[in-house]
Amino acid sequence: MGWASLRRTAYLVFFLPLILIGSAYPSKSASALAAWALEREGVLQLRTSVNTPLKASFQSSDSVKGIRVWIDFPGELTRPRTLLGSGPVREIRLGKPKRGVTRLVIEFKKSVYLDPSKLKLIGISPDRWKLKFLGLPLRGLSRIGEGDLTAFSSRDRDWVKAKPLISGQTSFNSSGLPWVPRGRFRVVIDPGHGGPDSGAVGIGGIRETDVVLDISLEVAKFLEAKGVIVNLTRTSEVDLGLFPRVAIANRAGADAFVSIHANATRNRRRDVNGIETFYFSGFRGLSLSKHIQKQVLKVSPGSPDRGVRRARFFVIRRTRMPAALVETGFVTGRLDAPRLAKASHRRELAFAIAKGILNYLQGLS
Repeated sequence: MGWASLRRTAYLVFFLPLILIGSAYPSKSASALAAWALEREGVLQLRTSVNTPLKASFQSSDSVKGIRVWIDFPGELTRPRTLLGSGPVREIRLGKPKRGVTRLVIEFKKSVYLDPSKLKLIGISPDRWKLKFLGLPLRGLSRIGEGDLTAFSSRDRDWVKAKPLISGQTSFNSSGLPWVPRGRFRVVIDPGHGGPDSGAVGIGGIRETDVVLDISLEVAKFLEAKGVIVNLTRTSEVDLGLFPRVAIANRAGADAFVSIHANATRNRRRDVNGIETFYFSGFRGLSLSKHIQKQVLKVSPGSPDRGVRRARFFVIRRTRMPAALVETGFVTGRLDAPRLAKASHRRELAFAIAKGILNYLQGLS
């Protein structure tokens, strides 16, 4: 299965091994598997060569062995090996089942049950993959892995030229969002900057104002689809000062205020990337910010978590309701900027912000 067909499906579903093993791989190339780790949370993380086709298999337990999950990569290992597992994992094996193929096998203890219909190997960038073992008992599971998951391959440094990111499991529409009582909550969404104030300008001339207005309009649509009353401080490229933004929120008597921005470094350092969310005071402001930060990170794989922090930005300091200011990435960053330039990623960010807000509102119900 090549990259093009992977884009159509957005994930690999586990079938019986007999169905999956069948195409020929290059016989003399080095293994495309660069790094892997099974995390304590039951998530398998993979780094491969860029645009690598993978094949995944599931086999039920039998009288001798527990459930086995394996993934085949093009190219051969130089050193097959077996690693002792922990907790629910009996062992992990890396080998070459046939010429030109590397196989990573995770064998679980016989007491473990997994539903193969809930296992999906998801491409999250041209060289990153993850598989969450839903239903796996985590007691006693320790992290085990090899290689550097955070490194960039030489072909993946320029994300503008890389293949598009894959959305993965989540369908980015309102049906995938949390429920709240219709008409009960009001939220003010504040797209930063606007008009002659373009905000930060980054790689390829991408402007903060364009990014955040698009995201904000989508956030409003998602929230309104769930019955939330939404006020936008601006809906077009107009010049809007800080005082009017605060006044709109305070007049509305909103339950939450969220200001949406994109970050930049003054010296245009491309190695600086990341997601961060700010609040000014109060438990609820902190809670709102944490909910948003958590969701935005989920759709920004590889982008550093710069955390939830207290700050004195005017729009979150002078509003009278719980408020957050989210920085959706760096328009000057090598990793973040090409993503922010894509409408598909901006929609994913909007979905994530809306989900964070709705999760917060659920706590008020």
